[in-house]
Amino acid sequence: MGIKQDKYFYQNLLDTCLTAGELMIEGGSEMYRVEDTMLRIAKSAGEPDPRVFIVPTGIFMSLDQGNYCQSIQVQERNINLELVDRINSLSRAFAAKEITLRQFKQQVKKIAKGDFPTFPLWLQTIGAAVLSATLMVMFIDNYDWLDFPGAAIVGAIGFVSFYYFKRYTNIKFLSELVAALIMTIVAVGIVHLYPQLVIDNILTGALMPLVPGLALTNALRDLFKGDLLSGMGRMCEALLTAFALGGGVGIILKFLGA
Repeated sequence: MGIKQDKYFYQNLLDTCLTAGELMIEGGSEMYRVEDTMLRIAKSAGEPDPRVFIVPTGIFMSLDQGNYCQSIQVQERNINLELVDRINSLSRAFAAKEITLRQFKQQVKKIAKGDFPTFPLWLQTIGAAVLSATLMVMFIDNYDWLDFPGAAIVGAIGFVSFYYFKRYTNIKFLSELVAALIMTIVAVGIVHLYPQLVIDNILTGALMPLVPGLALTNALRDLFKGDLLSGMGRMCEALLTAFALGGGVGIILKFLGA
């Protein structure tokens, strides 16, 4: 039996667990990992029977055999493995008694405010360019090395377009659609200037930084693990991204006839 705690303790623990879980989902973590981390935090704090229910858009948690219950809404879902790693490391440090609950909560609050190192936009753009060019080589058998810089340029422009539209509209699928439209327009323009380039090869590579590969993988892992609701939700999210990217490319190619 755990030691009976006061209301302040349970409220403090619920806030810490829910914020940690919210940040992990925002970083693209699998549901079972989020659940495991939240339960580890609660049990390490001395709560013998914590209960958690997680879906991609929200978390429900109860302590003290259901006497204290709280939920939190998850509005952002991106890919940020640095965020997942930091929360995971903090939870393990708390479980090992290296930090107190108060220190843990303070660190989680700092992370929630964005107080952790991130890569600058220029470096992310270079990464998108390299990824576009190299994945074009991986997925296309019959390519020309001249398509290599074309895929890199279009991929970099698409990533920057997505970044700014997402930042100002905060609508993920609209940003992906607009990015795909811009990428296709640029690709068509490059092919008109250099007819020896192949637009299919360029677009195949350029779309790769925005393809929801990790989201699909997590959706399948959740489904196989038995988290049917989370798996189906993430699968729908990944399919909407695929439709947005494919729709953007298809609209431009239909009108420009490339």
